[in-house]
Amino acid sequence: MAMFQFPFPWALTAIHTLCGTIGSYIFWKLNLFKPSKLGERENMVMLMFSVLYTINIAISNVSLNLVTVPFHQVVRAMTPVFTVMLNVLCLKKTYSNMTYISLIPVIAGVAFATFGDYNYTAMGFFLTVLGTVLAALKTVVTNRVQVGRLKLHPLDLLLRMSPLAFVQTMLYSYLTGEMELVQEYYRTNMNFSVFCALLLNGVIAFFLNVVSFTANKKTSALTMTVAGKRRG
Repeated sequence: MAMFQFPFPWALTAIHTLCGTIGSYIFWKLNLFKPSKLGERENMVMLMFSVLYTINIAISNVSLNLVTVPFHQVVRAMTPVFTVMLNVLCLKKTYSNMTYISLIPVIAGVAFATFGDYNYTAMGFFLTVLGTVLAALKTVVTNRVQVGRLKLHPLDLLLRMSPLAFVQTMLYSYLTGEMELVQEYYRTNMNFSVFCALLLNGVIAFFLNVVSFTANKKTSALTMTVAGKRRG
């Protein structure tokens, strides 16, 4: 399949969330999981979670236009630190001194690997740090809704979150003017190969989310953020 460019992050995220919606719905109908019965309060939690998911992407996309990639990567390497802080302050968790010490080489490793042009604007610095905090918060919340009082199945969480995130990303794409560019791209570049590539990308994103949510439920938010830095 020929290589192609699809420089529309919000439309691509919408494809991911749409595939997440369809994939989790199919798995539900195949009886691979049973959705929990949630009340109004729990459904509001799902709405807020989807908003957090969408805002996290938005902040990351905007900040990348205001800072260099090496700086962005170094700040994002602080995600495990913010995860620990959120767990300690909000969930009253405790960690051993060795846990804190073990985070040092993780952050230092990313700094050495991305050493280069650390340029940034004041707004870029603020948004990059904010995006890192939101990424940590998203990981913590993902873990809590799966192992806390709700105890949602990973596919159940994906089924509830994906449609809401799809609507939000489509709305943001429209408000930023990206949708007009996507429509022009569709008229001039869309063919069967591009369609298959985008579909494959969405399917891979769906299974990546399934694996990520499942691993988060079986491990911890801190483990996921550390693993994420190693993967990145």
